[in-house]
This record gives sequence, structure tokens and C-alpha cells, in this order.
Amino acid sequence: MKKRVLITGGAGFIGSHLADELIEKGYEVRALDNLSEQVHGPDAVRPEYLNPGVELIVGDIRDKNAVRRALEGVDAVFHFAAMVGVGQSMYQIEDYTDVNNVGTAVLLEALIENPVQKLIVASSMSIYGEGLYKTVDGSIVQEGERSLAELKQQQWDMQDEKGNPYQPQPTPETKKPNLSSVYALSKYDQERLCLITGKAYNMPVTALRFFNVYGTRQALSNPYTGVLAIFASRLLNGNAPLIFEDGLQKRDFVHVKDVARACRLALETPEADGEVFNVGSGNRYTIREIADKLAHVMGKDINAEVTGKYRVGDIRHCFSDLSKAKAILGYEPQVPFEEGLTELAKWLEGQIAVDSVSRATEELASRGLTV
Repeated sequence: MKKRVLITGGAGFIGSHLADELIEKGYEVRALDNLSEQVHGPDAVRPEYLNPGVELIVGDIRDKNAVRRALEGVDAVFHFAAMVGVGQSMYQIEDYTDVNNVGTAVLLEALIENPVQKLIVASSMSIYGEGLYKTVDGSIVQEGERSLAELKQQQWDMQDEKGNPYQPQPTPETKKPNLSSVYALSKYDQERLCLITGKAYNMPVTALRFFNVYGTRQALSNPYTGVLAIFASRLLNGNAPLIFEDGLQKRDFVHVKDVARACRLALETPEADGEVFNVGSGNRYTIREIADKLAHVMGKDINAEVTGKYRVGDIRHCFSDLSKAKAILGYEPQVPFEEGLTELAKWLEGQIAVDSVSRATEELASRGLTV
């Protein structure tokens, strides 16, 4: 008998790729998605890219009746429904808290009435704040944070009181959370709500902390989505990607197909129950490198604009330690970054993107959220 899986937010970027992965492996897939205008545009129609084998229920994660209907006959749930974006979360506080926190609570109360064999929740690397660091004497820095005074002086890198720079390290799941944005707080809340409720009701739960996911189907007209999609939107419109700080901040970019496989492995691995895993690539690139590489594969002779400004909620360096996911899930990233970028560039050739980045940047600046 085939297992039926529900993906909340299943018509979106990562959810739709996960649906492909699951259907290919013989699962039946249902998606609950509100087809948000910011992600899907004003028409609110079923995305063309969504696998025809997916049963789509259009509804909101905060709607108890829609959630109950979506859970009927379901064996497992992937909870991806969320508003996404660090900058926007700092002024749409009620919206982010309502969708991400309250929406998760609605789902969990429905799951208490209709238990499933497993729940996997999408968390985020943003909960770490700054990644793990070492000092010059080898001490580990768990909760590093840059002061506003340092940022105003364009002192971007973390350092000790003597001015010695901290060395960024791969960040493991054991690093203490350091929540630097409303978005990060809401993702940690989603993670903890699911794990706590799962333990209380004997329902297996796994939380996956996604790093910077990229690939086809990203919402190119959403100025608060992943950095590669934002850069792509700018380049498609002949505009320079805008980079905060000096562009030398490092991130871990993981292909969406690797993420989808990690999700399936979490579903199928009993040892993952009650655990939290990083899902990244283990690589690290500066944001400036990313902009240059993307412009190159897109055939655009446009240099990024480094603004020298700081955005509230941003962190300097964070990239994944995958030891735990490799050991327990058997997860190994398989898509090389250059290959993933080339695939993305080919997909972008047929895409139209509304470049709303300047408007979003002005919105942040008007609220004092850039320095």
C-alpha cells in the first residue's frame, strides 16, 4: 500500500521538488498551499511546474477546516508552510508570527486529533545567528554578535577585544541558537513547537535546518526570497545585484534536489525521530563570488554593486557541518554548485521576473533597518 504524504506549502519552491522526489519513489502526495501572491503572483492558479500527480488543496495553514481536510487519510506530514524573509520579517511582525507560529500551532492541534506516523518540519540555518567561530587561542565562540557601533564603522568581521579576527567554522546542530530576526525566531518556534508536541503525544518528529537553498522554481519576483533568486531577478532585468556589507560574508548554498532527498531520507529513517539535522552542501562561498558566478553563467556582463550598508538581522558567516546528517540519514550532497548554477541559468532563460529589490531595499531603509 502506498503511503500518502501531505506537504504544507507544497506548491512552493522546495515543496514542489520534494513532491517530485516522493512521487518518483512511489508515494502519493497531497499539497496544502494558499498560493500566496508574493510567491505565486496575483493569479493564484496551480503552478505549471507542480507535478500532475500532486493533489492540491488551496487553503491557508491557519484555517482549521482546511488543515483537517488536508490531513484526512495522510500517513506523514512535511510542514513547509511559512512566510520567508529576514528583512521583511522585521516590519511585518504580526504576519510572520501569525503564519509561521500560529499556523504551526493550528497544524499541531489538528495532528493531535488525527495523528500521523511522522512529521518533518522545515527549520532554518537562520536560527543559529552567527555561525560557529574559533578565536586565535582556539576557544569556541558559541554566541557571537556584532555591535551596532562596529557595523556603523564598517567593521564587518567578528573579532576579539584586541582586534584579532575570529575564524569561521562549520556550524553543527549543537551550536546554541542566537535569534537575530523575527523570521529566525519564528522558525525556531516552529521547530520547537513540533518537537515538544511530538514528544508529548508520542508522534515521531524530525526538524531539518535548511541552509541557502537554490534551484529552479524559486519565486523570482519575491524580493525577500533566497539571495540567488534575488540576484537572478536583478540580472534578468539588466540591473546590478545589490550586496550588503562588503560582499565577503560566507554562506552555504545547497541545491533543492539535494534538500528534497534529505527530506525523504528523514521520513524513511527511524533513527531520525526526535532529532534535528543541518541540510546544506558543506561548501562556502562569499556573496560577491555568488553574484559573479551567476552573472557569468547567465551571460551577463554586469558587476554587483557593493553597498557597504548593513541590514538589521543579517549575520556575517554561517555554513554547515553535515556530520550528523551523513552519519544518521546517509545524506550526501550530490549536485556540484557549478552544475546547479548552470541548470538554474538555463531555466532562467525562459523566465520573467519583476525586479522589486530596489523597492524592498527602500522599504527597509525608510524604517531604519539598514545602516
